[in-house]
Amino acid sequence: MPPITPNQAPPQPQPSAPVAQGDPARQLEIQRLHEESLRRYPQLHLSPGEYVIFAVKRHPIGLLQIWGFVGLSILLIMALVVLYAVSRAQLAQLMMLFVEQLPSPGLVSVPLLFVLVLFIIGGAISTFVYLDNRFYLTNESVIQVIRTNLLARREQTINLDNIEDASFRQRGLLQMLLNYGSLRLSTEGEETTYIFNFAANPRLYIGKINDAAEAFKRRRQAAGY
Repeated sequence: MPPITPNQAPPQPQPSAPVAQGDPARQLEIQRLHEESLRRYPQLHLSPGEYVIFAVKRHPIGLLQIWGFVGLSILLIMALVVLYAVSRAQLAQLMMLFVEQLPSPGLVSVPLLFVLVLFIIGGAISTFVYLDNRFYLTNESVIQVIRTNLLARREQTINLDNIEDASFRQRGLLQMLLNYGSLRLSTEGEETTYIFNFAANPRLYIGKINDAAEAFKRRRQAAGY
């Protein structure tokens, strides 16, 4: 389930708005925040003076879906082993064989246990992929880390000046009760829409994205861009 589905290629990032030269205290604060972000998020490529405001993680509800499926599969495999052990005599009679001619429950459980291990490994991989999808807001852009499997990972960067609309969507009673949903960003010109699913507390983060975009555009206008 890919977290972000762009309809077209992302717009080219624009130059960031410079910090006001007459405010050295603010420049020092931005430099401090930039260095702190580099330490906390070494995997991100941040331009000089860029710092992370917040990072959105996916809601744990997705993990419940992953491990709920794995748990159900494990219970089914265990039930098959128990059912075979209990009905082995009846099965031999149905097949007109002696009970001793049928494999023992222990022997039958070996391939089933192998399948069980595969389900657990698949659940662990799905958990890693699910959690490694991130959504970052900086003072200059939105950075989306997209992972679809163990070998496929990429980043998308959207300049705050290109964001035309930022909204969220919650569907159904479960999303409302557990407070998760989708973040939706649309850009100017190419009308590209980006979606980040399973975002926790989407209303809060969309408000911060809109505030950051407005502040970024004011800085650019003040700097004469």
